[in-house]
Order: sequence, then C-alpha cells, then structure tokens
Amino acid sequence: MEEITLDVQIRNEVGRRQLRAVRDRDQIPAVVYGGDKEPTNIEVDRRSFEKIMRAHHGQSVVFHINVHEGDKKLRDYSAIVKDEQFHPLAENLLHLDFQRISLKEELEVAVQVVLTGEAIGVKRDGGSLDQPMHELEVICLPTNIPEKIEVDVSALEIGDAIHVSDITLPAKVKTKEDPEAMVASVVPPMKDEEAIAAEGEEVTEPEVTKEKKKDEAAEG
Repeated sequence: MEEITLDVQIRNEVGRRQLRAVRDRDQIPAVVYGGDKEPTNIEVDRRSFEKIMRAHHGQSVVFHINVHEGDKKLRDYSAIVKDEQFHPLAENLLHLDFQRISLKEELEVAVQVVLTGEAIGVKRDGGSLDQPMHELEVICLPTNIPEKIEVDVSALEIGDAIHVSDITLPAKVKTKEDPEAMVASVVPPMKDEEAIAAEGEEVTEPEVTKEKKKDEAAEG
C-alpha cells in the first residue's frame, strides 16, 4: 500500500478547553508517538481525514504526515492510525493516535477478511455461513500491507470450514495467528438442529421410563 499524504497543524496548547476549541474548528485533536522521538500533538482536518478513510474503508492506511505551523512545514512522519476515540452517544470522532513507523521495518497490523462466493452448503442445502474471524493479524513491510484478504467459500458444504492454514497470503506477508483458528464455516439449517435435538429427547425419555419401571418392580 502506498503512503497517503495528510497535512496537519502542530498543536502547541493542551488541556480540555483547548481540545474543545480544536473540535469547534471542525478539527480532530491527535498525537503522533513512537520511533524514539517525543510525542507530537497535532490537529487533523476532519473532512480530509474522513474522506480518506471512506475511500479506504476497512483498510490499514499508511499515512505520510506533514506537520505544519501555519504555512511552514516543521517535519514529516510515516505513520498508521493506532487508536480512534469516538463519542459514546454522538459517535463522532473525538481523538486520534498515530504511531510512527519505518517503511523499511516490518510491523504487525490487522487486515480485513472478506469472504467471496456463495457456499454450496448455503445455496443448495440451506445452511448458514458463519464467519468468526473478520480480521487477520499479518506481519509485513508497511508498503506490502494487503488492502484486504479474500477467502473463497464457494466449495464449502455443511460441516466444512476454512482455517488460517488454508489461506494463501500475498508474497512477503506472513501471520502468527493459530493455523487452526477458524475463519469461516457452514452450519446446518436451524430447523435441522432443532430436529436433531428433538430426536435426542425422544430417545432418552423411554430409557428414563424403563429404569423407573425396573425400580418399581424391585420395590414390589
């Protein structure tokens, strides 16, 4: 993934009142940290940032951050978003944490897992597709981060599953995830599960009754 340029302004004042003032200007308070350097407080234009994230929805974006003070450029960093804080009710973005990175060093990052195709066990047999894993932690250089990891589920029948070990990752990308971790599976229709449960109940009830009759006969 190529770096995406993000121009920001230095934020020299901190505190609750200053944060409110930043947000009132439709800016997002943020901090850039890591890389053996002191944290840098910045403010990010909300519209510019949200436009980038909409265009790269679900992707891990690598930013080239240009830090300005007015019209003067102070410094620049390569960075990724490490944390986003949202208002609990309004759900608007309140604060951003950026982590400095080196384009020459591998990093571990979560990549969206996208299922493709229609499982035969769903289409033909009425099963349901279950996806317990929506992101996969991968290790690679920042410029090799995949936009997404596509997993074809077309061949899955009821009872079949795809695990991490079944995924073919792009070149120069690896993962530390458990190879046996389940990514997706096809489960039986709900009515079938209920029928199996009902059959089990029918089998066990006579056994209980039979044991009861034996006990009564012994007492007699």
